[in-house]
Amino acid sequence: MISFDSSPTLTVWRMLLALAVVFVLLMTSGWTAISRQRAPGESREAALSTWRHGRIGTHELPDPGAPAPVLAAFFRSLTPAQRERLAVEHPFVVGNLDGAPVTLRYRANRYALSRALGVERARVDDKRLTADGRREAARRVHRFTSLMRAGRQILSFDPAGKGRVAEVFGDLDRAQRVSVIVPGVDTNLLTFQRTARRYTAPVGMAQSLYAAERTAAPATRTAVIAWADYTAPGGVGMDAAIGRLATDGATRLVSLAGALPGRSRVTLFCHSYGSVVCGVAARRLPARVTDVTVAGSPGMRAETASGLGTRARVWAMRDTDDWIADVPYLEVGGLGHGADPMAPEFGARVLSASGAAGHAGYFEPGTESLRNFAEIGVGAYDSVSCASGDDACRSGISGRMAV
Repeated sequence: MISFDSSPTLTVWRMLLALAVVFVLLMTSGWTAISRQRAPGESREAALSTWRHGRIGTHELPDPGAPAPVLAAFFRSLTPAQRERLAVEHPFVVGNLDGAPVTLRYRANRYALSRALGVERARVDDKRLTADGRREAARRVHRFTSLMRAGRQILSFDPAGKGRVAEVFGDLDRAQRVSVIVPGVDTNLLTFQRTARRYTAPVGMAQSLYAAERTAAPATRTAVIAWADYTAPGGVGMDAAIGRLATDGATRLVSLAGALPGRSRVTLFCHSYGSVVCGVAARRLPARVTDVTVAGSPGMRAETASGLGTRARVWAMRDTDDWIADVPYLEVGGLGHGADPMAPEFGARVLSASGAAGHAGYFEPGTESLRNFAEIGVGAYDSVSCASGDDACRSGISGRMAV
């Protein structure tokens, strides 16, 4: 952040640079923070209203915004049949409740996906829609059908607007180590998974990391969450240059981290704008979050790692060919995301990203960036590779930490 105690010349220069960045963003991508298009989906407000007026047996249904322990206690008080009934009757609520049993959320989200799929199939044949509208409906049919395939564990799902979704790989209930991937711009339901450039999308990232962690520590029970459960900026526009969406995303991320089952240790892997989300969330993260790792970061809305206000270890990496290095690291009047996490004065533990090949390649199999992610995810800190080629990033950590 800009300090008003700094020299007037430096302050003016940075403000002019910020204005130049605004101009470029507007010329190339427009006012994306203002102009939005919303795709159809069951209204969350309608689903919540139905929930608030519902009952199960003699129980009133709890406030969906209640703390996760309160919601967990409510679901423990129900019979299996009552829990299943709530999942069937209120899938868009139960499937997104931090504190509800994760297996119940998986089932609720299958019911929600089935409903959403029916809506989109009808839209494909709706002649009142434009050709573009019908094509988008067809893409959503394809995505929802894929998410419903046997074995997929959908932890959250909201089809409204561009949509939000999260998926689990591994057994979340029994995991000793949980990794959460927080992706960046252009993340939504339709980009959640890709066939081409597979490892640039959240599902491919999570699958790659899960496989690497199992290789790094076969005896450790791990789970990885592809977490696209926040509204990410669409493209490199104004939304990506300010922190409004990161603030909303951080609240959702903190809720997730506090509601995970069991006593697993948690690591956040935050890519690009996702690192802004993690930076805003940092001071509110529960103690079980032991590590926050950022890759290709435009800043974390802090001037130093200690300024994040978290006890978690902060790691950073950036490939030499990553274009994000050319983005001005500043924050003026809410524009920009602050200091470069790779800078020595920031104080992060700087990792090697060898082999990553640009801004989107950090989760590619065979890269040192992925191997470092996996070692941190399983707590094998003595095995990570530092960017400096020595053991500087491992200083003060005593080898493999117990699970």
